[in-house]
Amino acid sequence: MFKGRITAAALIAFAVLAGCEGPTAVEPVPRPPERPTRPAPRTETPPPPSVESADSQALQAYYRRVQDGLVAQGLLRTDGGGPDTPFGPRQLVENFVRVALFEEYSTVGGSLVARPTATRLHRWERPITMQLEFGETVSPRIKTRDRNALISYANRLSRLTGLPIRQVSQGGNFNVFIVNEDERRALGPRLRQLVPGLDELAVRAVTQLPKNSYCLVFALDGGNNSAYTHAVAVIRAEHPDLLRLSCIHEEIAQGMGLANDSPSARPSIFNDDEEFALLTTHDEMLLKMLYDKRMRVGMTADEARPVAQTIAAELLGGES
Repeated sequence: MFKGRITAAALIAFAVLAGCEGPTAVEPVPRPPERPTRPAPRTETPPPPSVESADSQALQAYYRRVQDGLVAQGLLRTDGGGPDTPFGPRQLVENFVRVALFEEYSTVGGSLVARPTATRLHRWERPITMQLEFGETVSPRIKTRDRNALISYANRLSRLTGLPIRQVSQGGNFNVFIVNEDERRALGPRLRQLVPGLDELAVRAVTQLPKNSYCLVFALDGGNNSAYTHAVAVIRAEHPDLLRLSCIHEEIAQGMGLANDSPSARPSIFNDDEEFALLTTHDEMLLKMLYDKRMRVGMTADEARPVAQTIAAELLGGES
């Protein structure tokens, strides 16, 4: 089942950020003072309602059926993989290359198209400050549950990667929104505030998210050097608990640099078959490889592969 990840280079192309290609700054020319004029009226998106809308309630019922159907098929596993999902160093290397060195989306004619595209190695080179924001209509139960889940998961990711990750209430560089339907549709002004110059295509990817896209993340390379400087994840609050937790696990991990999905990745959440809901032991190794000091931002697949072979042999033993 497709979750709709939109990451890294797919949206870097649409963002005008410091260090990215865009309009050249021009020094302003002093002009004589003008008489003040009345500001033009602003057209703003109306604020979302303070209670769940009928659309949001309908989505809750829909995603409950989706989760129940997946679980009934033996999917959304939470065991992290076992004897039925063996993998060795060679498979781990190939999965790393496909997941970390390819983007899930490319741009065609000004639109985002789901088509794996080779890219360079992206990751964070600075500490992550994670800022969680809930919509006004999200229940207190979900807020408490998801806040605790995110803190625990961020701590786990920090231990795996060695990258400092801390929670902040403002000024974060990794924003996580857990919102209901009307709040998501109204996120445009907030996104533009967080990422000045963000292209409207990126905004529409969030505000016009189709029903079959469960959640998304985009990570931005503000210095145009393959090092992430900002990420935004958007997760539907309408999801039942397991599906929502699955989105948290996958979107945050993808926002750290594991940007693509691969049908051969198993046991893994980086596979659109939804077999696994939560980060697996295989995925933990992918993150360790990505943040190993022997890897460098900007590496191509050919450059990263021999390093990945060495690390995979160390993690699993056997032929590198």
